[in-house]
Amino acid sequence: MIFVTVGTQLPFDRLVKTVEKWAFETQTHDVFAQTGASNYQPSAISSLKFLGVDEFDERVASAELLISHAGMGSIITAMEMSKPIVVMPRLAKFGEHRNDHQMATVSKFSKLSNVFVAESEAHLPEAIDAALSVNSITIESELASRKALISSISNFIGLNETPLSLSA
Repeated sequence: MIFVTVGTQLPFDRLVKTVEKWAFETQTHDVFAQTGASNYQPSAISSLKFLGVDEFDERVASAELLISHAGMGSIITAMEMSKPIVVMPRLAKFGEHRNDHQMATVSKFSKLSNVFVAESEAHLPEAIDAALSVNSITIESELASRKALISSISNFIGLNETPLSLSA
């Protein structure tokens, strides 16, 4: 199963429509989408607007692949669960976000072995196919532990201090 999540705050119809088109054309995988505040409701794939935390976690755990906006929470979840993830950044020019910070996110995280980037809907099918062709995911050793991950994210967003205590 492929699990698509767009977060809960803003619509991301471009992502949902493109994944639905890919799923309809290939008919190779079951796809479930958490569509959030999206205006578009797909008919060719299963979806719900919102999921509870437990159901969300269960869907991620059972997914072969995650497809998401380029949100840090989604990328971190994929890393923690050793899942491949395809990310497509939300763009301000389409009203999907207030600015284009997700472009910087995909630039930084595209170097990881489990992150596949689609900079636009035209690139999404290729990124999905590439992610599905990976047999095993090896999370980069420098980001494998929570402490190293939090330190890396802190450095990325400009915090030069490592948190003094980290909860497990």
